[in-house]
Amino acid sequence: MSASARRCDPGLKHDRTLTVADAHTAPSIGSGDVAVLATPALLALAEGACCAAVADDLDADETSVGTWSEVEHLRPVPVGRTVCAHATLVGHHGRRLEFTVSVEHDGETVARVRHRRMLVDRERFLAGLTPG
Repeated sequence: MSASARRCDPGLKHDRTLTVADAHTAPSIGSGDVAVLATPALLALAEGACCAAVADDLDADETSVGTWSEVEHLRPVPVGRTVCAHATLVGHHGRRLEFTVSVEHDGETVARVRHRRMLVDRERFLAGLTPG
């Protein structure tokens, strides 16, 4: 483990916003037929906030990869509304990072996400990809 990986201390935070567009809706993504924020788009927003929360603590040769998520999508959000994902690093266990994310619209929670990422060596990770 690099010295910087040990700096990924619990408590790191990042907020990321998204204004829901047609491309973020369930029909566009293929996850439903109602034109509201799709769960896959919501998860991508949450995951991006988690990545950003630890980005400054990683060495240039490190990256983090998502390994597990649990999403509780509580309320629909229509096109044109803005949501904010508030990610917090709550645990760092070896190479495993654990996050909680609250996604809100106008101060109301619309989703809760638990997310895990693994710290990896970027070159070793990319070397494991097979040409397809």
